[in-house]
Amino acid sequence: MITPIIDDMAIDRLRALINGARHIAITCHKSPDGDALGSTLALCHVLRRLGKDAVVVTPDMAPRALDFIPGVRDLVVFTKHEARARRVLSDAQLIFCLDFNSLHRIDRLGEVIEPLPAPRVLIDHHLNPEDIFDLAISHPELSSTCELVFRLLMQMGLLRYLDRLAASCLYVGLLTDTGGFAYSCDNPEFYEILASVMRRHIDRIGLYNKAMNTFSADSLRLQGYAINEKMQLFPEQGAALIVLDRQELERFNYSKGDTETLVNKPLAIPGIFWSVFMREDPDKIKVSCRSQGDFSVSDICARYFGGGGHQNAAGGDFNGTMEQAVALFHQVLADLFPAADSTEQPQQ
Repeated sequence: MITPIIDDMAIDRLRALINGARHIAITCHKSPDGDALGSTLALCHVLRRLGKDAVVVTPDMAPRALDFIPGVRDLVVFTKHEARARRVLSDAQLIFCLDFNSLHRIDRLGEVIEPLPAPRVLIDHHLNPEDIFDLAISHPELSSTCELVFRLLMQMGLLRYLDRLAASCLYVGLLTDTGGFAYSCDNPEFYEILASVMRRHIDRIGLYNKAMNTFSADSLRLQGYAINEKMQLFPEQGAALIVLDRQELERFNYSKGDTETLVNKPLAIPGIFWSVFMREDPDKIKVSCRSQGDFSVSDICARYFGGGGHQNAAGGDFNGTMEQAVALFHQVLADLFPAADSTEQPQQ
């Protein structure tokens, strides 16, 4: 039995908003991952089966590694087709905002959406959503936005419209936002939802392999280099750090998504219970953190890197040089583990 957790008044209001809208736009955060793409495309597919003119508009391109998700090639990408994206949004009578909690998470797309008259509906599982939405359905305790979309469809009586294609989209988000069902999925109801999704005759093995076990040759070489040459271990603090700068990324022909699972790798080492990966992007240092057990990397990302997330999976940004970002990581070590030997050299 899957417990209804979304407020009935929110369900009724959303039903009225959908019924009153013909043209619907759906958005997600910049650099969309499996959960962002899976949730938006699944919702889009269901809305189209309801007879709605639904379109997914993304701030930028989806990673090549996720181009197998049904509907990815129908995305309207703002950085690629700006005029069309603006037209879709201006025509929309309802705008869904999925898998982000603030308009700054959608880059320039936020400036387009903010003045529009269409109601904005948030469906998200991140902490502390901004008070900028006409209807906010936010449940940070859930594994993913895909899980929340499933629960929403269930409570609205729309699961009969969840066919194989839409279920495949949800499966990818459930899979990737839990690291292959490794974290953020302790609630037994998660597996009831997963079972219901699988009953839609999805290609579970094929989707799993494409999402978790498929890499380009350049990506494998980059990850091998990162682990062999750049991974630093701090045994006293149970920590690992991997840093890749722009020169190293270019050396291996980096493409968006090539380092998606890299931060998880050090957690396979006994004694390492939290891992940090820093990647030098053109405008910032991207910080990703993963952990095991009760150690919260969300708190670290919120306090030091202007981000957040979930207890075992979080991220943030650093505006400065890579040297400064690494220095801040060492400050984190000193703050969290003052009794540890701060002069100890990390293990390579």
